[in-house]
Amino acid sequence: MRPVGVIVNPASGKDIRRLVAFGSVSSNSEKTNIVRRVMLGLDAAGVEKVFLMPDGYGIGKRALDGLDLSLKVSFLDMPIEETQEDSTRAAGLMNALGVACVIVLGGDGTNRVVAKASRETPLVSIATGTNNVFSHMVEGTLAGMAAGVVAQKYPDLEGMVLRAPRLELWRDEELVDIALVDVVVSSLNFVAARAIWDVSTLKEVFLTQADPGNIGFSSLGGYLAPMPPRSGRGLYIRIGPGQIKVKAPIAPGLVHWVPIASYQVFESTQPMPITEKTAVIALDGEREISKPPGENLVVKLNPQGPWIIDLTQALRCAARDCLFLAGPPAEEASSHGWAASRGPKPAFEGVR
Repeated sequence: MRPVGVIVNPASGKDIRRLVAFGSVSSNSEKTNIVRRVMLGLDAAGVEKVFLMPDGYGIGKRALDGLDLSLKVSFLDMPIEETQEDSTRAAGLMNALGVACVIVLGGDGTNRVVAKASRETPLVSIATGTNNVFSHMVEGTLAGMAAGVVAQKYPDLEGMVLRAPRLELWRDEELVDIALVDVVVSSLNFVAARAIWDVSTLKEVFLTQADPGNIGFSSLGGYLAPMPPRSGRGLYIRIGPGQIKVKAPIAPGLVHWVPIASYQVFESTQPMPITEKTAVIALDGEREISKPPGENLVVKLNPQGPWIIDLTQALRCAARDCLFLAGPPAEEASSHGWAASRGPKPAFEGVR
């Protein structure tokens, strides 16, 4: 059985959108409780070893306090800078250690920086951020059990994992950075508080998915041209005066009319240039990159982004294969339940 990695971002769910909008705060106390439930789920699934990212708030250590576990937990030997680079560095180390998957507690921004280094290692995302489109609200116990199934079945993960697309920001032949949900171009000329919430500064939006059931800029696209995840296409929106306006929740509790100058669906083979001469570029909701005049940047859609674990399918596979069943012989039990329910899913190709 392969080990499992756990990354907790103590800063997720605490950005300025909780002040300028009404985003909920994901406290470190609640994250501690989630990690405790994750560990209990992993232990129940028979996982033998877990690698945990250390953090300056001691979330991992507090979560383990008083837990009676059979599994062994090791903290990564790495410096803590209390920046997003901690999560990227931890993901790279876990990938090198051969974990079957990484459980991530954070929002879209946290998952983005983890995906920069996770390579072919699948992710289980537990939403604790302000905007959660890539990550979802899932029970930590179930996340731990599903990760345990992956650890037992690795690398035979057919039916349990999916490829998520990503947006890539390129400068000539150089890959500058990535985003999992949206790239937003703003007229602001500084990074400052990082989060994007002022509609008047918006200029361009690039999306991997467009769904009115999401929060953030994905919902903006969802009212223009609904597009499910993994469609193989992206959506470009030019913000400005035009014949269309969209009322969308660009942040929790923050619903605004957004003027649309134009929009278009684009293919993965179609590089999309950023047309603003001077701008700040936000990746998955956080301002990251300043674009000076004369710099040519393009956005490309790559369907081969990070692997993600379908939690429900993983647990159904566990039922089909009698991983959590005691009683009748496996061949008798497997003739019932989910034995014949495996639907067509992409084969996992995560060979290091």
